[in-house]
Amino acid sequence: MTTRVLFVCMGNICRSPIAQGVFENVLRREGLEDEVEVDSAGTGGWHVGSPPDGRAVESAARRGLDIGGQRARKFSTEDCRRFDYVLTMDEENYRHVSAMCSGSAVVRPFLDFDPEGPEREVPDPYFGEADGFERVIDLVEAASEGLVEDIRKRHPNGHG
Repeated sequence: MTTRVLFVCMGNICRSPIAQGVFENVLRREGLEDEVEVDSAGTGGWHVGSPPDGRAVESAARRGLDIGGQRARKFSTEDCRRFDYVLTMDEENYRHVSAMCSGSAVVRPFLDFDPEGPEREVPDPYFGEADGFERVIDLVEAASEGLVEDIRKRHPNGHG
């Protein structure tokens, strides 16, 4: 059975596409890419159909990740039913998504999967400098490791 993971931020052009790309890379490294489906979405619809922010694409490329083929889409209530994990980047999006899903999916802040990390929210780098995107990658890499462990614990059949 496939486990489905959705990353959610505001516009789906910075944080959630980076999280998707980083997590897909971790899954490939762990040999789980055929067992876990990954997607990303935004709570806002301003960028629907757009590729990730150029700074996100460049930062990811510096780490050997290609996220340029992703396209932004808006989060929907159907996502609540379709995904096993709906992981938000910050408190505002967590509240929005939790209200829409009301118990039908595992909605959690993504950084909960990095209990050692000092931050509880992935800061939005959109209005900042390029180094903000590097910080996003660092945060989501750490949380991605914890997420893989959680998936292996919750869905042991065929995972690892």
